[in-house]
Amino acid sequence: MTTIPDRLQQVKHRISTACQTAGRDPATVGLLAVSKTQAPEAVREAHAAGQCAFGENYIQEGVEKILSLRDLPLVWHMIGPVQSNKTRVVAEHFDWVQSVDRLKTAERLSAQRPGHLPPLNVCLQVNIDQGPNKSGVAPEAALALARGISALPRLRLRGLMALPEFAPDFIAQKSVFTRAQALFDHILAAQLPGWPEFDTLSLGMSADLEAAVASGSTLVRVGTAVFGERAAR
Repeated sequence: MTTIPDRLQQVKHRISTACQTAGRDPATVGLLAVSKTQAPEAVREAHAAGQCAFGENYIQEGVEKILSLRDLPLVWHMIGPVQSNKTRVVAEHFDWVQSVDRLKTAERLSAQRPGHLPPLNVCLQVNIDQGPNKSGVAPEAALALARGISALPRLRLRGLMALPEFAPDFIAQKSVFTRAQALFDHILAAQLPGWPEFDTLSLGMSADLEAAVASGSTLVRVGTAVFGERAAR
């Protein structure tokens, strides 16, 4: 039976191989283990194998997991949608929010971030391929939103996240991801003095991480390949 530590090693090997193929240093690509629907015990097992960063799609489930695992030095990313009436609980518990696509959401997160916590790391979620069923700010509006978020005192703008529509092969995947990289570079080049560090391009999942790494991703979000098939909700 394949264990979580085994799967983690397999994913890390895939990342390393993809980096070598792309001429990149494997240290420049991080792994976010997507733990949605997984029991806290599975997260503990992954942590014991060396994994510290975890992503959650569902706010209530994520908060319950954060509280039950607070004895561990984990970093928690919200990667699912954040409704306006849920911003406070997200601001109070998570370290990152990768799914910010409106200034109103960012403003509420900033206002509700507790003073004893460091600024909340955020990424803009961009609908890079204009998929009809995907969330995210339109690419042409991303720079304006980035400027607005960068002015908020309790947020730290870190980069972009994209979740494109399914693409059937490496070439098609890379074509979409390359657009995200170009937008990232465009926003990075437009930075003003005093902007916080803008260093994260969150692209790629279990099925397409190789194309994401080839396109400049600095953080791949992997669930199934680490934890196995998800439990039914």
